[in-house]
Order: sequence, then structure tokens, then C-alpha cells
Amino acid sequence: MASLPIMKSSNFILREGRIKDAHDCGSICYQAFKILNDQHNFPVDWASVEATIEWFSSLLKRQNIYSVVAELDGHIVGSNFLWSNGAIAGIGPLSVSPMTQGRSIGKHLMQYVLDYARQQKFAGVRLVQAAYNSSSLSLYTKLGFHVREPLAVLKGTTLQLEVLGYVVRTATLADIDICNKLCFQVHGHVRHLELLDAIEQQTLTVVEHNGNITGYTTVLGFDGHAVAHSNQDLKALLGAATAISESGFLLPTRNTELLRWCLEKGLHVVRPMTLMSMGLYNEPAGAFLPSIIY
Repeated sequence: MASLPIMKSSNFILREGRIKDAHDCGSICYQAFKILNDQHNFPVDWASVEATIEWFSSLLKRQNIYSVVAELDGHIVGSNFLWSNGAIAGIGPLSVSPMTQGRSIGKHLMQYVLDYARQQKFAGVRLVQAAYNSSSLSLYTKLGFHVREPLAVLKGTTLQLEVLGYVVRTATLADIDICNKLCFQVHGHVRHLELLDAIEQQTLTVVEHNGNITGYTTVLGFDGHAVAHSNQDLKALLGAATAISESGFLLPTRNTELLRWCLEKGLHVVRPMTLMSMGLYNEPAGAFLPSIIY
């Protein structure tokens, strides 16, 4: 992917991220979100700073993720990412060092990736925002984002249950086209690269009802998403999941039936989040679980 030129302000510069930036970017992100979550008595997003650094290292290596880093006096003070997967791009995580917040660095990091998204002619961009973070909600709204969906982070142990009449199995490459069609029916766009990644990681799972694929999930966690015809399909996928990410997964709280079912099965709400978008957005025509990037 082509990059934007280095942007310089009177106080800092913005440049494309490099693999060697993972330690500084990951450490800043972990600390920034830990402080925010501690203020609101919510758990930290990542298990440790080491786990965060490892995740950032993987982000900076991926060809479909564009990264931007902010430097102040030669030191990294923040970063942001844009995930490319077809017509729609996802943004985040955006983080700024707690020591340099209040200098509009976050605004410039966000504007930089939005400019890049326009250059690449994405039909729309999306992100998931911590609903208790009034600063980021204000910033994203001012930049043109719209609130689309209230979400909740759910955590818990695997449910280990079956839904009568629904068969859950590991997906194969032969299922990709059907999964893409299903995603298009529900969201109006496809997420082909994510499906291929899930196949490679052996995490893509489909549910069948009456002999037809009626839903899928890439992985039950922040990085994964699920799409289905109905809540029954999602219940079958949730019930059969062999693992739930330590960070939890996202569920639209307007889907009261599914949320209530999850709570009754022993899962619990950890904190509120918000799905926001700019550009193309179709109201979902089915059941879904979003990922942290959209």
C-alpha cells in the first residue's frame, strides 16, 4: 500500500510505522488504556504489557494494515492503525502517551489515517470506541463519525452446549464463497481477507441448519467477528466455541434476546463500547458480532 508523506507540525512529526516501533507503541497503548480503565474501574484490555507489545509486533508486520506513528523530540508518543479488508476499512487502536495527551496528537493521528483512507478510496471506515471515554467520543464525532451501535464486552468460560437442529463445524476453503455471500447479505460488503486469515489459523467455524451454512465466526474475541441469519445460528456458534479470548468478545446490546441468553448461560458484561462509522454503512440485515476494528 502506498504511504502518505511525513507530516510535521511545530511540536511533532507523523510517519509510517516500522516493525522496530512495536515495543514503544505497545507499551504506550497498554499504559494509556490501563490508566483510562483504572479511572472507570474496568479491567485492562490486555493481560500484560508484553502481550500488548507482541500484538503490536504482529500488526506492524501485516501487509493489509497501514500504521502511523507520532514522534516528539525523537521519541514515539503515539500510534494509530488502518485495517484494509475490501471496501470498508477499520481504524485502531489509537493511543497517545499519557505524558503528551492534550496536544492534539490523537486528532492528528486520526486525521492522518482518514486522509490515507480517502486516498485509497475506501467506501467507509469504522471503529469501536470505549463508551466511557468522553474525549474519544467527542473527537470522533467532530471528525465526522456517526454512532451506529451500542456494544458490550462479554467474558466467561466456554458454554459447551448444542442447539438442537444446528451443526457447527470447522470451515474449509470450499466454504469461503458462501461465507462471503452471507456477510454481504447481512452487512452489504465482504471480509474476504479475514476469512482467509481465519482459515489459515484454523479458527473459521460455520454453522449449518437444514443442510445450509447459516452463519460463521472467525474467532470468538476482539479480533474476530461473526455473521449469521438469526440469533439461533449465533447461539449455536457461541455454544460450540472451544475458546473465548481472554479479552472477551463484542455483542450489540440492542440484540436483547442474544444478550439475555448469554447472561443466562453464565457469560458476563465487562464494559460498554460503541461502534462508529464514517461513509458507507448499511444497517445489518441479520445477526452479527463485530470485531474491535469493525
